[in-house]
Amino acid sequence: MNNLRRLAAAILALMMLFALTATAFAESKTAENKAPVSKAPYEELAYLNGQLRVGMECAYAPNNWQEAEASDTNVPIENVPGSFAEGYDVQWARIIADYLGLELVIVKMDWDGLIPALNEGQIDAIIAGMMDTAERREAINFTTPYHATEYGMMVNAGSPFENAASIQDFSGASVLGQKDTALDTVIDQIQGVEHLTAVSSVPDMVARLQQGACDAIVVNVENAPAYMAANPDFRLITFAEGNGFELPAKGSCVGLRYDDEALLTLVNEALAGVEQEQRDEMWTTAAEKAPA
Repeated sequence: MNNLRRLAAAILALMMLFALTATAFAESKTAENKAPVSKAPYEELAYLNGQLRVGMECAYAPNNWQEAEASDTNVPIENVPGSFAEGYDVQWARIIADYLGLELVIVKMDWDGLIPALNEGQIDAIIAGMMDTAERREAINFTTPYHATEYGMMVNAGSPFENAASIQDFSGASVLGQKDTALDTVIDQIQGVEHLTAVSSVPDMVARLQQGACDAIVVNVENAPAYMAANPDFRLITFAEGNGFELPAKGSCVGLRYDDEALLTLVNEALAGVEQEQRDEMWTTAAEKAPA
């Protein structure tokens, strides 16, 4: 009888050991198959002191804009108490900060102050719909693009340029762009154009067109629906290949300091981990939520 009890106990112990081993193996396989959201913490980013400070205008919807109420998707603006940043660029900033295991801090700045602020250490990255141009690359480094862009023209309904099929059809038109951006520099590709003195922001451009202070403004085609929703008399003009603007870069990139080589590598990893379908959904959501 004692021998039978010992045998039964031994069998039971083996069964329990097998069950525990199988459970541990299954959990191990599950962990292997689950892609990590972030590899943080990164020792090479210790100098950032646990934060990723991102600069943007907070005035370039649907890329980025300012809100008065907190939500599940917006982020407080450090230097504008009681205000929050929202938009496509903000969602990318959240993804990148999460991947790096850093706290996201949004800093609102004028467009022409972003690059100096980055090099002076006031911010750690620019995520503001900024193109990687040869001129900017003399001052800062850039990641791979996170958003492609196309340029078009915006006019008022009834404009003599409303049916333009080429940028050259705007010869003689007064055209306005944004200072220190390709939205301004590409205007010189139009022969005989009246190239107006650039203004500081896209909202300024939109206001000048609405007031009739110019014949046309240069816009990102993907941003145009938001402008037209707020201004029903606006008309967007796009151009077939070969008839439009030649752009200096393919789209928006994250701007970083040249010395931040490890950060550049890791941010590119974060960008590469987001599939095009998710990028499209992020853009659509931002465009739908953008203020009119």
